[in-house]
Amino acid sequence: MPRRPVILFAAACAVIALALGLITMVVVKGREQSAQVAESGTGQPMVGGPFTLTNQDGQVVDQSILKDKWTLVFFGFTYCPDYCPTTLGVLNAVQERMGDKAKDLQIVFISIDPERDTPQLLKDYLSSDGFPKGVIGLTGTPEQTAQVAKEYRAFYQKVGEGEGYTMNHSLTVYLMGPDGQFRSAVAHDLGPDRTAKLIENAMERG
Repeated sequence: MPRRPVILFAAACAVIALALGLITMVVVKGREQSAQVAESGTGQPMVGGPFTLTNQDGQVVDQSILKDKWTLVFFGFTYCPDYCPTTLGVLNAVQERMGDKAKDLQIVFISIDPERDTPQLLKDYLSSDGFPKGVIGLTGTPEQTAQVAKEYRAFYQKVGEGEGYTMNHSLTVYLMGPDGQFRSAVAHDLGPDRTAKLIENAMERG
């Protein structure tokens, strides 16, 4: 190939490479900006937000109950045959492993079954042996339940009809800091030892 076409070909390749590099930078930057929109100012995902619900004593409460305490929030229902009682049992073991540190940790159980879970039913359920002491049970109208689930990105769905229906729901436990902001997701199968360690590490970081 003559020298001049070779030079022109090389120049064209360089221009194409530069253009591709600029395009890549724009795409990456756009993805970074999108990720930032989906995160809070602390760099954590935007989980949690305003809600109004009723506790097991019939008192109307809002998201301010999360302030000044470390909180484990999870969604379930009193007719749950396995996950909910198992999770509460694990959290009871977590409190035991944390010792004195557990006094700074509260547990909030939000019902995704407002059709059946009255405040009194929540109160009776959460007083069961083997469950953590002092769990805050919350329920509400279907609209209030949908709103709080949306804030926490929690999934739930009614399955079946009549009195024997059940509820499918997500299994994540949310660790919230004393400022009411999300700190970490706790996998439902992490176990008491690893869960206690995760919470203690989060407490040390603040």
